[in-house]
Amino acid sequence: MTGVPAWLTIVSWTLISLALLSAVLILADIFLRDYRQHMRIMEVVWPVTALYFGPLALVAYAKWGRSASHRWMQSHSGAMPERPFWAKVAVSATHCGAGCTLGDVIAEWTVFGFGLELLGLALPVEYVFDYVLALGLGILFQYFAIAPMRHLALGEGLKMAAKADFLSLTAFEIGLFGWMAITQFVFFSSPHLSTNHAAFWFLMQVGMVIGFATSYPMNWWLIRHGIKEAM
Repeated sequence: MTGVPAWLTIVSWTLISLALLSAVLILADIFLRDYRQHMRIMEVVWPVTALYFGPLALVAYAKWGRSASHRWMQSHSGAMPERPFWAKVAVSATHCGAGCTLGDVIAEWTVFGFGLELLGLALPVEYVFDYVLALGLGILFQYFAIAPMRHLALGEGLKMAAKADFLSLTAFEIGLFGWMAITQFVFFSSPHLSTNHAAFWFLMQVGMVIGFATSYPMNWWLIRHGIKEAM
């Protein structure tokens, strides 16, 4: 599309490629090198986190993901090393972010594919689809974390998952949605940046990192108050 500088396209493809490579390397380590996670949902969370944090997620996985695997614990007397509280909050925020990321990716392509708009704008429709899908996936992700840890039945587990995830996910989406508005109305007001352009997804990566930052204090508070489990 016109209006996107060549340098931004190059940067976008470079960072998207690094993110995809990081996700593949994490998946290979988990499934081919048998670092299967003690909490199975993290086998999805870590590679999805790499889709927006790129090599930084790979570094975090090497430090905190491997040590949460059955293989690592079997070779270290069956115990994970103690993480500092800030790191537990960070991993918890990635858990929230993974549901948001998958929901946002599905929603963005759905809105784009069907050409959905409200008042001539795709952004309001994207907000609705993004939030609903992210919340649904976030609760599901949270259920598979909280229910096994607290030994909860299905109904109670979903109730606690919704309570734990609603505020953290909303905080994530506030950061992301604010950034999406800036990219559409400030950076690319005319023409609008299309979903099928690499720059769109690079800027979404930036937005998801911002979402992680805005969700971090909320995750800290939720864990301190026993609403969400430290990870």
